[in-house]
Amino acid sequence: MSEFFSSGELLALREHGIALFADRVLIDVQPPLADARMAEIEAACAGPLPQALRELWQLTAGGELAYDLRTQMDGNEEALSWSELFYDGSSHYRDLQGWIEHEQECADEAATEAGETWNGKLRYLPIGGFEYCDRIYVAVEPGAGAGSVVAWKQGLPGWTHALQQDGIATVAADLHSAFAALCLETDPEQDEDSPGIRLLEYVDERVSDHGLPQGLADKLIAFYRRALVDWRSLLAAGELGQTPHLAKLALQHALAHDDAGLVQQLAAQGMRFDQPLRGSAQPVDVALMQHACTAAQALIEAGASVSDKAIHRFDRAPPTELVALLLASGAAADGLGVARCVACGSPDAARLVAKAGGEGIAAAFAEARNSMANSYQEDLRRVRAGKLGHYLGADGLAERVANLQEFSL
Repeated sequence: MSEFFSSGELLALREHGIALFADRVLIDVQPPLADARMAEIEAACAGPLPQALRELWQLTAGGELAYDLRTQMDGNEEALSWSELFYDGSSHYRDLQGWIEHEQECADEAATEAGETWNGKLRYLPIGGFEYCDRIYVAVEPGAGAGSVVAWKQGLPGWTHALQQDGIATVAADLHSAFAALCLETDPEQDEDSPGIRLLEYVDERVSDHGLPQGLADKLIAFYRRALVDWRSLLAAGELGQTPHLAKLALQHALAHDDAGLVQQLAAQGMRFDQPLRGSAQPVDVALMQHACTAAQALIEAGASVSDKAIHRFDRAPPTELVALLLASGAAADGLGVARCVACGSPDAARLVAKAGGEGIAAAFAEARNSMANSYQEDLRRVRAGKLGHYLGADGLAERVANLQEFSL
């Protein structure tokens, strides 16, 4: 029984596909899992199903979650997509039995490759995730880690700042704690990129088209918003530096809004800027990728490290003074950096990089320019033929080609 909702309210929410578990809201929920089916799944496991998982499945055998979740994998700061609970009878990526069979096949293949015979029992039971790239497991092997919740994320070899191999991390010691780790990093009523948009839209649709009382919907949204993290009060109290994970959220906000003042406040409260902020990308690289030039300058002035490829991150015309600061702080002065500044429409910054590059920079730039121009021209051809959508559009691509062709050192 929830202390926030009466039994009648919980029943009313359930009629609209909404349920509560461990103080988190689930939408588009499925019927509970039958005891016989749980016994069947347990028979395929190396140990008993954790009680918390039984409680979840007795409530719903599937549904959606609309929260943020982060963990560290292989030294990267990774966002996890735990937006789905698997269930029987689902098509495509939510099929519980399908994922169980997938894990059985993988375990059998791994044993065969090791010259062993698999005992047929799963040590980790897949219960949710997102499509094929993120999965959440519950440990079902007897021992100290039984009941813990583990995340798996697909690696993307060759992708800048992404995991270069599949990653695994323990989310929490049990399912209730894993649900408690689900949060809202930004307010879905103010941030169109928040995962909470999905829940707000679902509830609105239940009100407008299916008769969910507006008062109960408002109460549910208020309950849901309790998961919104509050770094601002700690910042105001001068204590944010003592809570690193919330300080990272504040820094992400600063970079998203190019807020140099907030960066300076975080530095004054003792935050260090030497840890990955997104994947393997450290704060300065994230700032450059988000076009947060004043925030990037504040980071560097606060002692944040600068990667040798920093100038390669520009995708808009960079301020010359920022390029000078990057060069003085360790960014490489190479042909690709010159070409990047040229393409983005900052010839003065390009000449600054070229001057720092010294002997051989002209040839290096010519090679990078030709390669970059050819790539843009091919994209432009495909855009004009209707075969490619590109964030720059035809005009933007044409402008970059012209910038590269018209510039000379």
